[in-house]
Amino acid sequence: MIDRRTFTRAVGLGAGTTALSLAAPPPAAGVAGAAGVAGVAAPAGPAGSPVPGRTGFSRLARVRAGVLDVGYAEDGPADGPAVICLHGWPYDIHSYVDVAPLLAARGYRVIVPYLRGHGSTRFLSDRTVRNAQQSAVALDVLALMDALGVRRAVLAGFDWGSRTADVIAALWPERVRALVSVGGYLITDVEAQKEPLAPAAEHTWWYQFYFATERGRLAMEDRDRRRELCRLVWRQVSPTWAFDDAVFERTAAAFDNPDYAAIVIHNYRWRLGLADGERRYDQLEHRLAARPRIAVPTVTLDPGRDPFTAPGDGASYRDLFTGPYLHRTLPEVGHNVPQEAPEAFARAVLDADRL
Repeated sequence: MIDRRTFTRAVGLGAGTTALSLAAPPPAAGVAGAAGVAGVAAPAGPAGSPVPGRTGFSRLARVRAGVLDVGYAEDGPADGPAVICLHGWPYDIHSYVDVAPLLAARGYRVIVPYLRGHGSTRFLSDRTVRNAQQSAVALDVLALMDALGVRRAVLAGFDWGSRTADVIAALWPERVRALVSVGGYLITDVEAQKEPLAPAAEHTWWYQFYFATERGRLAMEDRDRRRELCRLVWRQVSPTWAFDDAVFERTAAAFDNPDYAAIVIHNYRWRLGLADGERRYDQLEHRLAARPRIAVPTVTLDPGRDPFTAPGDGASYRDLFTGPYLHRTLPEVGHNVPQEAPEAFARAVLDADRL
């Protein structure tokens, strides 16, 4: 989701988007065209309809990494170049269930972790603060890379995943081969978040303010209420995606993590300056508040039907990416880009890695 500093431009969505065909976006040199990203029969389907792909991953594992025991899916050859795909809220690893085989077929080692507070990922200690500030989540991913012996990886994400990938690319570029970031530059400046937005923009963020209340916290702690809330968010931010009950319930199982409510509530309260972070991350957050430029090869994707996408075809964040760069707008795609448009997302990974 976009930084509040640029979100004010999102009111009046629809102006300034480019007409990029999802069926056949312009490939970079050597990248497969519309016939299939992976050079094999790929999941296909018009934007807005469920993609007839897989229902799960073939390999699930866990590894101790930093303060977590991380649950993750893996696909592709173990010795292939690594791609780490990062989900957002309210989603889980199944956002990448159709992306992973496309990249694996091209020889990539695809790693899709549950973020802290989601799915099978668990804290190693009951004493660890259930903190979801951006630098803490980014360090989780670096710890995972270390635990799996991955020195450098392509990082690809949306929502919380974009923010996490952006943070790593900005502060630890030596660990990043290339970056795919849905929504562009999403690094949070908590001070800037305190500035009021236009009413229509504030309305779009309704759940962020709900989570600032005790009622919102209680709703997230209640299994049925949080499912109802998360499903409503799916419908609102992906208006053309006709997901069914099975698709939603497959992901909603990840919300039953015992730390889910605490992590989600802390994330949104911290971003508004309503909850403290940990002092040990202060230096990192100070660097991030300066909006550091990202110099690694990058492809940014703007989903045209996502209410959080700012108009201007990526212009609001273009100057924050200083390395090799491509931008694409996906006109009929909503917020959950990898699950709604897996071929377009996989193609972006391939193109980023070849910039």
